[in-house]
Amino acid sequence: MTAATHSTLFPQAPDTADAVLGGLDPEQREVATALRGPVCVLAGAGTGKTRAITHRIAYGVRAGILHPSSVLAVTFTNRAAGEMRGRLRQLGAAGVQARTFHSAALRQLQYFWPKAVGGAMPRLVDRKIQLVADAAAACRIRLDRGELRDVTAEIEWAKVTQTVPADYAVAAAGAGREAPRGAAEIAQLYSAYEDLKRGRGVIDFEDVLLLTVGILQDRRDVAEQVRAQYQHFVVDEYQDVSPLQQRLLELWLGDRDDLCVVGDASQTIYSFTGATPDHLLDFRTRHPGATVVKLVRDYRSTPQVVHLANGLLAQARGRAADHRLELISQRPPGPQPDYTEYPDEPAEAEGAAQRIRGLIDSGVPAAEIAVLFRTNAQSETYEQALADAGVPYQLRGAERFFDRPEVRKAHVALRGAARFGGNDSLLDDAVDLPSQVRAVLSGEGWTPHPPAGSGAVRERWESLAALVSLAQDFTAARAGATLSDLVAELDERAGAQHAPTVQGVTLASLHSAKGLEWDVVFLAGVTEGMMPIAYAKTDEQIEEERRLLYVGVTRARERLHLSWALARSPGSRPGRRPSRFLDGLRPGSGARAGRPAAGGAPAVERGFARAAGGGPVGAGAVPRRRQRTPARCRVCGRTLTDAGELKLMRCEECPSDMDEGVYGRLREWREGQARRSGQPAFCVFTDKTLMAIAESVPEDDHELARIPGVGVRKLNRYGADVLAICAGRRVAGVDEGD
Repeated sequence: MTAATHSTLFPQAPDTADAVLGGLDPEQREVATALRGPVCVLAGAGTGKTRAITHRIAYGVRAGILHPSSVLAVTFTNRAAGEMRGRLRQLGAAGVQARTFHSAALRQLQYFWPKAVGGAMPRLVDRKIQLVADAAAACRIRLDRGELRDVTAEIEWAKVTQTVPADYAVAAAGAGREAPRGAAEIAQLYSAYEDLKRGRGVIDFEDVLLLTVGILQDRRDVAEQVRAQYQHFVVDEYQDVSPLQQRLLELWLGDRDDLCVVGDASQTIYSFTGATPDHLLDFRTRHPGATVVKLVRDYRSTPQVVHLANGLLAQARGRAADHRLELISQRPPGPQPDYTEYPDEPAEAEGAAQRIRGLIDSGVPAAEIAVLFRTNAQSETYEQALADAGVPYQLRGAERFFDRPEVRKAHVALRGAARFGGNDSLLDDAVDLPSQVRAVLSGEGWTPHPPAGSGAVRERWESLAALVSLAQDFTAARAGATLSDLVAELDERAGAQHAPTVQGVTLASLHSAKGLEWDVVFLAGVTEGMMPIAYAKTDEQIEEERRLLYVGVTRARERLHLSWALARSPGSRPGRRPSRFLDGLRPGSGARAGRPAAGGAPAVERGFARAAGGGPVGAGAVPRRRQRTPARCRVCGRTLTDAGELKLMRCEECPSDMDEGVYGRLREWREGQARRSGQPAFCVFTDKTLMAIAESVPEDDHELARIPGVGVRKLNRYGADVLAICAGRRVAGVDEGD
């Protein structure tokens, strides 16, 4: 996980209701004080929507207008719900329910099931993909892994759009769905899946919403009990509401209208799951007397980033585009967005890694840097490039923070210390909560100084360091807080998966980056076929891809780097071109479209334009690789595409002509370098790179530089030693101890 904001984690609660309004801009204050009737907040990226709605709830509670237990705030992720609960506690509005749609529905379903249905509620399955596989087997339909995932997603779409198996074919055709199988087969699989669930007495996450809707529709007494509990509703990210979620919201409301919705049609990027901005855009039609407030003051991004974001939307079409918000940056000017073209994807990843290495060396925290891409498959190249550059990273969407083994062990250790710490000599010298936490976690592997480099050891240390940092923030806000108080805070955060900050560059898909922000953002692979994705065919699909890029751009606070590669792999035909979404926005791509945002300035292109004499034009230009023919195995002649094979310039299965003596000396030298620098050995050179060196045995800098994995930085740092080993000369630390 990564930090979403720069705000203090545990500020002091305001003294009075009026103090809750302090620091809000005029539009945010309008949101906070509009406490009766329907309210629609159209909030652009970075405009402080969470601040506005949490202060709205807190002001209502502190002023005695709203009772905490009567308010239900709904959002779409556990992280967002946890953050909202935390902010409300900080504002003195503890007791307000802030949940996801599924969490709120599940809580109600568990409570009312014995009364409305009788008996024990069916077991909830965490992952439905095995059930879909079993349904396919029952139907004698063979699905590969990709089809299995796609069919599962198609069933989820059908359920959130309230489509039964018999109606699937018509509904899918009407929605323009491109199903992984024929409509008849999907309907058959969907029906078999539902039969299997019933036979096994289990339900899935979509059933939680469907069953809650069914009970509220059929049992008037249950509906009245829920409506007596909750009289005031707030819905965040309203542009992502599905028809099923909208129906549940309507049943919660009944004939009342104390509803505040917040959203931005320009950030609708989940239509493939059934989300639609229509509910947001039609809000005024359904509620003619609604108060509508537009938040356009962008506190997140510099004018230069905002200018590019506005330019992207200025070229958009469709209904969502008709309601776009023109953002106005409230921050001082910053650097221009940076555009870079690379010959191939490995070069693009290496270029980003080297820039990131430089940023970290200059003092930018790794946790404030992100690399965002369109598909998860793109991450592997960047993982390797960052590892080669000695940059720690974390893959968003991987194992959740509180599920990590070291975090679970630390949590248990802290709980034990809270209960029995009085008898623990380890805590004798701990004078306050942070020192107690440091003392306990030192037994789990935390040290005052981080281990160098990346890898599993560094990742474990970062997890523990995040808990130490959280304890310090917690103590600063709550004087006299005890270890038991901190454990209670961790219990609540674990339940909501509200993780503290972990140091490391974030690698994430654009979809998973929604709701987050960083000081520096690298948008990778901004090419046709990837942005927009190749399978986006209709106008609606193309516009959603544009909005996805807009979301990526607006994640950046200060620096934004956009890049693309002309080919997938070294030696491939350079047939790609930059995304059409950048036409008219990056210099040299045609006339600029749309109105510039206030305070905006033209973006500066950095790429590979070359002067007449062949030298690079502009600072930071990187030489274009000359290779134009496909890379082929030097043994059998087969075209190479795998990154490891490209380093060796041969197929994995082809015989190696490696000089075993050179390879052994290189490995011994690498171990010494790793020990001296305190980083993992692969950060010096990977095994594949050492093998490639030992196979080619370069004689000079030029030959060494041609080996994939030997960049300019490593050539300058290690080139002399490597060439000496290849030539059979003695090198300090090899064959003579270290």
